[in-house]
Amino acid sequence: MSAVIDLADAIAASLNAQGFTPAVTAVRAHLPIFDLGKVGDALQVSVVPRSLSITNASRALNFFDISTDIGVQKRIDPNDPAQIDALLDLVEQIGDHLRLKRLDTFVSAQWLSSEHDPVLAAEHLERLNVFTSVLTVTHRITR
Repeated sequence: MSAVIDLADAIAASLNAQGFTPAVTAVRAHLPIFDLGKVGDALQVSVVPRSLSITNASRALNFFDISTDIGVQKRIDPNDPAQIDALLDLVEQIGDHLRLKRLDTFVSAQWLSSEHDPVLAAEHLERLNVFTSVLTVTHRITR
């Protein structure tokens, strides 16, 4: 299978095996497009392949830098800062879990960087009462 898909599956499995508060059930998806009006009260964590960049490592090897988006969404009361704070804390926990670590089911992938953008999608919260935050994690494999 594709390294991009294998990595997304490994990230989802790693998140599902971790004891986050609140509990997380991450699902790998192909498209980062969701009907926000249908986001329910349950926490939705989506792992979506984002990009692949290939550069030269040596005469015989290349670096494959694979970026993966981890989207965290949940319908909340936008006037309750405690709900927003708890979900932002969860996204930070996810970032901490993945940073500087190898994935159990894809040990050849080395964490390279993380970007948290948007930290909070204000338009989703304002218009639809949906908390949306996206963490982009980049891993490197050499082959």
